[in-house]
Amino acid sequence: MNDFLIIGGGVIGMLTACQLAEAGHTVTLVERGRCGREASWAGGGIVSPLYPWRYSDPVSTLAHRAEREYAELAERLRESTGIDIEYRQKGLLYLRVDDAERAFDWARRQDRPLEAVDAAFVYAKEPWLREGLAGGLWMPTLGSVRNPRLCRALRARLQTLANVNLREETAVERLVVERGRAQGVMTARGRIDAEQVVLCGGAWSGVLLAELDMALPVRPVKGQMMLFATPSMPGGRQLLERVVLADGRYLIPRSDGRVLVGSTLEQTDFDKCTTAEARDSLWRSAVAMLPALAECEVEHHWAGLRPAAPDGIPFIGAVPGIEGLHVNAGHYRNGLVLAPASTRLLVDLLLAREPAIDPAPYRPERLARAIVQVQEA
Repeated sequence: MNDFLIIGGGVIGMLTACQLAEAGHTVTLVERGRCGREASWAGGGIVSPLYPWRYSDPVSTLAHRAEREYAELAERLRESTGIDIEYRQKGLLYLRVDDAERAFDWARRQDRPLEAVDAAFVYAKEPWLREGLAGGLWMPTLGSVRNPRLCRALRARLQTLANVNLREETAVERLVVERGRAQGVMTARGRIDAEQVVLCGGAWSGVLLAELDMALPVRPVKGQMMLFATPSMPGGRQLLERVVLADGRYLIPRSDGRVLVGSTLEQTDFDKCTTAEARDSLWRSAVAMLPALAECEVEHHWAGLRPAAPDGIPFIGAVPGIEGLHVNAGHYRNGLVLAPASTRLLVDLLLAREPAIDPAPYRPERLARAIVQVQEA
């Protein structure tokens, strides 16, 4: 019997499997499709919440720790798989920020570098941005990863570990719970048993728990994105070389010159279809920031489903009422951002190690506790 069974082959599930296997445990990971092909593949790869000062302290705590770990993770994956996940730490330019005072207060509290910059600074960094910019905010340490490559690298790493059983194209039909304890899962290919079950199913996590009459309020929020192919620029530069964020939309450069624009926020249940309306909106946002994109080919337009918790804080820890069942879900727009830290926190709890982060703000029972407190008041 496996020590651990992990449901979900996104970045959260794969990182959890890697950490448990590297600690010497036997792990089976079950994924209904191919690993890394849902929200983890569809995101942009910015290694920070978009406007970090607008998030709660629990999210900032995870994000800060995860950011410190990404460089090491990138190097470990390169050494073990030969895949470069393109971790780039070139900073981020914020344009047209209307709550700068709040941003600087957050930066002081979190001890993060953030500065106001003028137009000359902005155009020195990114000379082909739209004309007429007065300046912006600059966060020099912010990085990004090429998330499809991160997914490929994690999958390749799992395949090198002898104590990992990777079960792709295997849909979980239900959780198997007997006498109050999780025993495994029933799949279309039969039953899989394990000592401990870890639910990392993203937007689908709540669906599995609902079948046990348990409410995990993680809902899907669709995001559509596009990718532009860009030409070589004078002086060997790329058209865009660092992340730029304006009015809630962002541009992310890739090392091969491509530029990604995102993203929409849509309440469409589990519908992942792209729309002409979103395509037009994304195109207009991209061109408004970087006018030369109007002459560039749109290579790809896609959609993914983010797993949104009500307060943006993921559920991490033991599921109350069912022994041996654990969850790590609800990261909303920050799954890639928080992955190294949120998975480390859960693995520390699973292995009875002292966690580096206080687990209390993320425990799954916190929502029920809050409801009871409101009712008693």
